[in-house]
Amino acid sequence: MKTQPAQDGVVVPPLPPAEGRFADNIVFFARALRNAGLKIGPGSIADAIGAVEAIGMGSREEFHAALFSVFVKRHEDKPVFDEAFRLFWRSRDLVEKMIAMMLPQAPDNREREKAKAGETRASDALLGDRRDNRPPRDEPDIEIDARFTTSGNEVFRRMDFAQMSAAEIALARKELTRLQLPLDSVPTRRFRQSHVHRQVDPRATMRSALRTGGSLILPRYREQKEIQPPLVVLADISGSMSQYTRIFLHFLHVLTESRRRVHTFLFGTRLTNVTRQMRHKDPDEALNECAAAVKDWSGGTRIGETVREFNRLWGRRVLGQGALVLLITDGLEREGVELLAEEMDRLHRSCRRLIWLNPLLRFEGFEPRARGVRAMLPHVDEFRPVHNLSSLSDLAAALGAGRSPAHDPRRYLDRMRGFV
Repeated sequence: MKTQPAQDGVVVPPLPPAEGRFADNIVFFARALRNAGLKIGPGSIADAIGAVEAIGMGSREEFHAALFSVFVKRHEDKPVFDEAFRLFWRSRDLVEKMIAMMLPQAPDNREREKAKAGETRASDALLGDRRDNRPPRDEPDIEIDARFTTSGNEVFRRMDFAQMSAAEIALARKELTRLQLPLDSVPTRRFRQSHVHRQVDPRATMRSALRTGGSLILPRYREQKEIQPPLVVLADISGSMSQYTRIFLHFLHVLTESRRRVHTFLFGTRLTNVTRQMRHKDPDEALNECAAAVKDWSGGTRIGETVREFNRLWGRRVLGQGALVLLITDGLEREGVELLAEEMDRLHRSCRRLIWLNPLLRFEGFEPRARGVRAMLPHVDEFRPVHNLSSLSDLAAALGAGRSPAHDPRRYLDRMRGFV
């Protein structure tokens, strides 16, 4: 046996000649995963090689399980790992076909399937160097009239979060910090001192007169005090929602830094309060602490049970002073629909405004056929999409304005009558 050279700070253990270059390939695969956004260090690479040696090369499924158990440390990294594993560990003929796809060829006008979640990040990490090293082709200069075309920034703002690459997700996080945040306010029963001569403050006037023994009485004025209402967020972290929820948490982190009372709850099969974790100054550290606090990330979902738990344990604590509630979920509830409708009605009556954010609205012609969606729609004030930067920008503007007729749930309630 001969010791393999060190790569990426990892001393590769000796392998017999019959085992080929599996250790080198694992190092290269880990490097690709790191480029795709996974947090992998030299110790993890050594552990992965040791895990493969321990289980042996019995089947592809066992090999996948060994690498998955070492490299995947966050729930949202699972689709990226699966896609990268599919692209990297496959037969030589398919790899040659992938290289052939990069060569000049006739245009394909067939309708393409929508990319899977994580596929763009995985392919960029594996094939990015090859695409960058390709020699430039001599192409004729073409003048394009761009008066009626869409700019690159506009295309990026309308790109689905699930189809973004690692670089695009990082750019989207920076764009979220530049959003114009809402300045909404609600009047309270308290008053504050005012210089506008509109409403006399009797108490302040009498206190001022006592200082002079009543010989000089100058009127003091007051005005009604306004505060930003509490913002309560209930975010679904089930398997179908984890990618959208993670980007939405970055948006909530920006709101948390600018508002005093932002309460964040994550739910799948149970309810978890992550308000304290979201107050961390660093957004990545805040999201890592949220992932550590949640035990059911990317699992199943029980919307009715979790909303019931929120109403029972947290409703009276956080839904005061005209609270605004944001509910992000796809509404795909199969069991306990009657309980879901009852608890949604209770939640709606406990807050000033309830906005439902559903990524399924990214599909044209969306129809409320699911039982959970039909149970929730009658008890919300607005029904909005939440799948790209444009939708989040519209949401930020809507928080500071009134209700929008374009997102009135009654438009979908009329369609529901045809499904009953």
